[in-house]
Amino acid sequence: MEKVYSSEENQRGIIEGNLKVHSEIGLILPTYCEAANIGKLMEEIENLNLNISILVIDDSSPDGTVDIVRKMQRKYGNILLFVRPKKLGLGTAITDGFKIFLSLKNSPKYIVTMDADYSHNPKDVPRLISALQCGYDLAIGSRYCKGGNTLDWGIMRLAVSRVANLVASLVIGAKLCDYTSGMRCYSVSLIKSIIGELHSQTYEIQIETIRQAHLRKFKIKEVPITFANRKKGKSKLTFNEIKQFVLHIFLKQLRK
Repeated sequence: MEKVYSSEENQRGIIEGNLKVHSEIGLILPTYCEAANIGKLMEEIENLNLNISILVIDDSSPDGTVDIVRKMQRKYGNILLFVRPKKLGLGTAITDGFKIFLSLKNSPKYIVTMDADYSHNPKDVPRLISALQCGYDLAIGSRYCKGGNTLDWGIMRLAVSRVANLVASLVIGAKLCDYTSGMRCYSVSLIKSIIGELHSQTYEIQIETIRQAHLRKFKIKEVPITFANRKKGKSKLTFNEIKQFVLHIFLKQLRK
């Protein structure tokens, strides 16, 4: 185990697991109260038979999520765990994950992000990686490009998502269909280029990373996926958070 600083100033945490792990792919799983999903999800990722390391960034879940991850660590040698002292937001979790993978002696070539609640299908991971192997720097699991889909979404959630993507498209102009999807694969060269510019606290990290990649003329590709509502557990994303997220996109990005 090794002590590191996370993205919140002067906040220290410990990476648990084998820091000498050497994998081509690093996968970040931000978690908060995912005990109902995390064990089975990690098993499915392991069964993909990829050269992969899994990094769980947990915000001190009170439901035993961390205990399940530690149990999985005893079974697999490619799982890292970083427990933060409180719920600090998706944006800082992903940024912390990037920094941890970059800090490893053998950092991965590709870094994947996805939700830990089964909204994203682990079987889509190889298709994202394949896009980077073909020369792209960022592959986005897209719900809105041709072939993409969402399942069991209410009208309000779909409307807010569409508005967020419309605003992002007008501001950034990267000619993408889905700016807000959290299922992605990044090249390490892209992350190294933009890591100093990532300051998002919550869900706007998805748009911020695309904006920085587009400004630097990195190659971006959309890969169609089907996004499904979580199977177990309760969503942590409230309507108020979604509303604030859309306002943040419009106000912050427009000023830049």
